[in-house]
Amino acid sequence: MAKPLKLISHKLCPYMQRAVIALTEKGVPFERIDIDLANKPDWFLKVSPLGKTPVLLVSDHAIFESAVILEYLEETQANPLHPADALRRAEHRSFIEFGSAILNDIAGLYTASDEAAFNAKATQLKQRFERLETRLVGPWFDGEKFSLVDAVFGPVFRYFDVFDEIGDFGVLGDKPKIARWRQNLAARPSVRSAVSADYPALLRDFIDHRRSYLSQLQAKVAA
Repeated sequence: MAKPLKLISHKLCPYMQRAVIALTEKGVPFERIDIDLANKPDWFLKVSPLGKTPVLLVSDHAIFESAVILEYLEETQANPLHPADALRRAEHRSFIEFGSAILNDIAGLYTASDEAAFNAKATQLKQRFERLETRLVGPWFDGEKFSLVDAVFGPVFRYFDVFDEIGDFGVLGDKPKIARWRQNLAARPSVRSAVSADYPALLRDFIDHRRSYLSQLQAKVAA
C-alpha cells in the first residue's frame, strides 16, 4: 500500500492552499505538516531546494513549486480539475499564472511603505480583476465545473476577507461576476477547510508585523 502523501507548508501560505483544495476535491488522503518559516528545520531545507513552501512528499521524492504539484496531482490522481480540451487546458494554466501575479500584487499591497505605493498597487490589482470580470463565466471560473483556476483564486479572495475589515480600497467593487465567484468559493467546503480557524487572526498579526502602510491602517481600525 502506497504511503500517504505529505504536504509541507505554513499556515498562511496561499500556494499551499491551492494544493490542499486540489487534494480535497480529488478525495486524496494526505498528511499536512506546518513549519515555522522563521526557523526552518534542517530536514525541510533538505527536501526544499528553494527553501520555500509548499513541498509535496511522495514516498522519498520531494515535489516543490505549487504549479508543479498541481500538475502532478492531475497526472496521477482521479477526478481531474483541468478541462479535457487542450486549448482550454492551456488557457486555464495561463490564468493560474495570472493568479500568481495577483498574489505578488497582494504582497506588494501589504508591504507598501507609504500611501502612494499602496494606492499604486491597489490600482494595479483593480485592473487585474477588471480583466477577470470580462473572462468569468460562472458559477465557477469557466462554467459549471470547479477547476484548478478556482482552487487558485480561493486563497486570493481569502486575503480580501481580512482586507475588507480594514477598509474599502476599490479593488473588487462594481464587479458582479467577481462578487458571485468570490461568494461561491467562500462557501466551497474544500476552500473553507484549506486553512485553520485562526487564519484571519494569523493574517492580521502578519500584517501588523509588516510595519507597512496597511499595518498603520489596520492599527487605526483596531484603536
